[in-house]
Amino acid sequence: MREKISHNTYDCERALYHLVDADVQSCIFAGPADGESALKECRNIAVTDCSFSLRYPLWHAQNFTVENCFLDEKTRAPLWYCTSGQMRNCTIDGIKTLRECSGVSLENCSVRSPEFGWRCRDIEIKNCVMDSQYFLFETENVKIDRLRMQGKYSFQYMKNVEISHSYLDTKDAFWHCDNITVKNSTLKGEYLGWYSNGLTLINCEIIGTQPLCYCKNLKLENCTMTGCDRAFEYSDVYADIKGRIDSVENPKSGKIVADSVGEIIRGNEATDCFGEVVIRKIK
Repeated sequence: MREKISHNTYDCERALYHLVDADVQSCIFAGPADGESALKECRNIAVTDCSFSLRYPLWHAQNFTVENCFLDEKTRAPLWYCTSGQMRNCTIDGIKTLRECSGVSLENCSVRSPEFGWRCRDIEIKNCVMDSQYFLFETENVKIDRLRMQGKYSFQYMKNVEISHSYLDTKDAFWHCDNITVKNSTLKGEYLGWYSNGLTLINCEIIGTQPLCYCKNLKLENCTMTGCDRAFEYSDVYADIKGRIDSVENPKSGKIVADSVGEIIRGNEATDCFGEVVIRKIK
């Protein structure tokens, strides 16, 4: 039998510590005692229609669902060291959400959380809105669909990522990342993808200055580039660009094909550069 807990208010330390096989419904985790770690070390629980305003509510949780819940800005570091969990239809405003977690998914969530998703594995994000700096830092094995994201320094030092149908408004994104594929998305921001290895962009809109420099194994298929000057410097690249590139500077190797290029900058390079730039013939 699963335990049923509903319509209660908790504010003491470890209020429901090590809760196992339980449903927690319509509860409030807030109050003058200001206790931490309300659901720490929980197992096989479902949390629905609850509100949280206390620190560290779900640490070391396993096999959990959190649905239709509100976690306010006082809910610092709400999920750390968790495995096998789902969050659906939640609003999350706590700083440092999701740290060193694995097998966690978010769907239809709105998140404002600096330092979201650090050093996690096997993460899925679907139909979410995110506002975060250093978003998903050093995280591996991620699938993202229909994300609208804003914030600086996102997707850095990541491995094995698939992103589709998303709008990413972010500076210095995808730095030092490895094996990333982005499809049917908009990537807006300065200095996109520097020092990446195996970054592939398909049917994407790229907006912003000096993108995609110092890259290895860089591929672009059927992409557009707006406001992109000094692109591809010292990159190993194969790119098929629809429309214009403002300028291309010293691509290290490979081939860039575009309808037009405002300026091709050669010379004064710090290393040998043999990348080819081809203007597509319009039939």
